[in-house]
Amino acid sequence: MLYAGLDLSRQKLDVHILDETGRTVELLAVHPDADALRTLAERIGRYGQPVEAAIESMNGARFVHDTLERLGWDVQIADAAKARGLAPLAAKTDKIDARVLAELARRELVPAIWLPDPSVRAERERARFRLYLVRYRTSLKNRIHATLIAFGQSVPVSDLFGMRGRELLASLPIPEPWATTLRTSLRLVDELETEIGACEAELRAMGAHHRYVPLLMTVPGVGWVLAYTIAAEIGDIGRFAGPKRLTGYTGLCPAVYQSGLSDRRGPLAKTGPKYLRWALIEAATTAARNPRYHDRYERTKRRLGKQRGSKVARVELARELAGAIWYILTRARSRSEREAPHQVWSLDDPQ
Repeated sequence: MLYAGLDLSRQKLDVHILDETGRTVELLAVHPDADALRTLAERIGRYGQPVEAAIESMNGARFVHDTLERLGWDVQIADAAKARGLAPLAAKTDKIDARVLAELARRELVPAIWLPDPSVRAERERARFRLYLVRYRTSLKNRIHATLIAFGQSVPVSDLFGMRGRELLASLPIPEPWATTLRTSLRLVDELETEIGACEAELRAMGAHHRYVPLLMTVPGVGWVLAYTIAAEIGDIGRFAGPKRLTGYTGLCPAVYQSGLSDRRGPLAKTGPKYLRWALIEAATTAARNPRYHDRYERTKRRLGKQRGSKVARVELARELAGAIWYILTRARSRSEREAPHQVWSLDDPQ
């Protein structure tokens, strides 16, 4: 068995190969493209031994993982922060990082992360791209409002981007080049509206066939867009042993610092997908008006004051929603396995 440590950067992939005794077999660097990875696999394949590899989680690591897996390697993606905790270094270079990863693979200590399959990655990309477009649209609208404020123009209409608002914007005496900027921003807003509508139509069509989306829409504050986003970010609920595991995965729990008799809580850990945190916070904002959560939400707001009470209350409610989501999805999963262990779960089954 050979063990490979892979350290990826924009221009190269540092590779350190160890044998079972920890002796260096190969030390090289290649370009992180398909042809170079194929050549690398052929070169190491001459030793006639299987290869276990580790690479830190970063942009591009999945491409390296997928390519080498197709070429016969067993590749794990390591959590970068946990890998540094296992092997703190006085000096840090790409070559040293590759050696450390190879050693972690040899000792079976790689803090591997869960890697979603291509279908889940595609779901995530669709939901995340829609959110990116929405945020870009919001940024343009905010810029238009800022331009009006800069020239002392009030907004007497409720919707600046509706029909009456557009007529108002066309009649305002805004000098150049701000007038051109305003017209360009409006045109981009309209184009983004079209693209967002197309994305939402695709998400709605795909969400109708997703086994988690109808269940998630029973959670207070979760509509179909948030349901699709949460389902894509969670992936397989079976990988979470309990509700606390899922809640911890969201990154909405405070960091814990314990030593002896000292036990402190820090800011939110913010580990895991940021899009899942966003979706849960958005859901909590709406769920706060639900009778089931309203009283507790308001008590937390009053207890902590105006400055931070509402923020803490939303995060607390988002954690509670994460726990509820675990129970809903897990029970549905257990039921489907019990009733049809060898069949695909159907949305037509009664809940």
